[in-house]
Amino acid sequence: MNQFIKYVGLDTHKETIAVAIADTRGGKPRFYGEIANTATALSKLLKDVSPNGEVVSYCYEAGPCGYGIYRQISDSGHDCSVVAPSLIPTKPGDRVKTDRRDSENLARLHRAGELTPVWVPDQEQEAIRDLTRAREDMKHLERQARQRLCAFLLRHGQRYDSGKSKWTQAYWRWLERIKFDHRTQQTVLQEYIDSVKQQQQRVIDLEQAMHEALADWALAPVVEGLMALRGCRLITAMTVVAELGDITRFDSPRQLMSYLGLVPSESSSGPKTRRGGITKTGNGHVRRVLVEAAWCYRFPARKTAPLQRRAENTSDAVQTIAWKAQKRLCGRYQALNNRGLLPQKISTAIARELTGFIWAIACEVTPMNKTEANG
Repeated sequence: MNQFIKYVGLDTHKETIAVAIADTRGGKPRFYGEIANTATALSKLLKDVSPNGEVVSYCYEAGPCGYGIYRQISDSGHDCSVVAPSLIPTKPGDRVKTDRRDSENLARLHRAGELTPVWVPDQEQEAIRDLTRAREDMKHLERQARQRLCAFLLRHGQRYDSGKSKWTQAYWRWLERIKFDHRTQQTVLQEYIDSVKQQQQRVIDLEQAMHEALADWALAPVVEGLMALRGCRLITAMTVVAELGDITRFDSPRQLMSYLGLVPSESSSGPKTRRGGITKTGNGHVRRVLVEAAWCYRFPARKTAPLQRRAENTSDAVQTIAWKAQKRLCGRYQALNNRGLLPQKISTAIARELTGFIWAIACEVTPMNKTEANG
């Protein structure tokens, strides 16, 4: 039995919101109209839809408009769901798409219970996530700046010793010694060098901000627990927790692996079963950092001094899980490598298993935090 008298579908855009209302008793959803995408217009809508204070259920697709609409509706005492666009049922033959039809379709499916809501972070969680994503964006811009500088040097025959690593102090001194006959090219070189240094400084500043934000974050103990794992330093651990929030909301490691798109795709028909590459659904930010972390397990298992320093503030149970993970994953990496698998497939398989150990550590740490908070 439906617990709400009305179900409202919101087709949100940058400037406007298309609104449709479906009544509990059935019938075709009716189009309310378009309103401005502002807090004032949304407040007026809430009063018009529920003039006597009835609790109404709203929904809209996750997208670039964020969670401000969700929080305003929830704070007003109504129910609101942010739904996954990729999981909305569609009719193959339906080729007409308008804002009105989209809002009516959302209202109808929401009333039928056929929409899949996504997890909505609180404001603190979203702020930390914005910080980790900003650092990721600045790192991408830094790589682009480096590529532009290297391309410029290559065009003019300036090659660094191939046997030496780039971006070291020696490399920077080599860049300073490069001289061009034409002063304009010398100016271009300096601009490229300054661009790289500026992006590097932005990355450093954001990483420092991440260190400072961690101290006051409620999920800091979970981050510290994950840092006991090999390959999970601050950036990786903070990205995982910032994107996923409370990891214990997943009932099993398999569910978390599926959410991150690390499980194989499957196409089965009758007696035939065909499995392909990973699904790559869900959160790509976490999937990327876990695949990068998986490369650390290509070396034999051992407790290095930096790893022990990161784990010294964690419980014995967490350290036991981390050491078990290292022995398992290092051995698994070598076994898959000996079978001749491609490095990309090996790292993906290791990232999938690493997800299980991340879930185990989160389950070990989170109840402890709740107990301490209640105490």
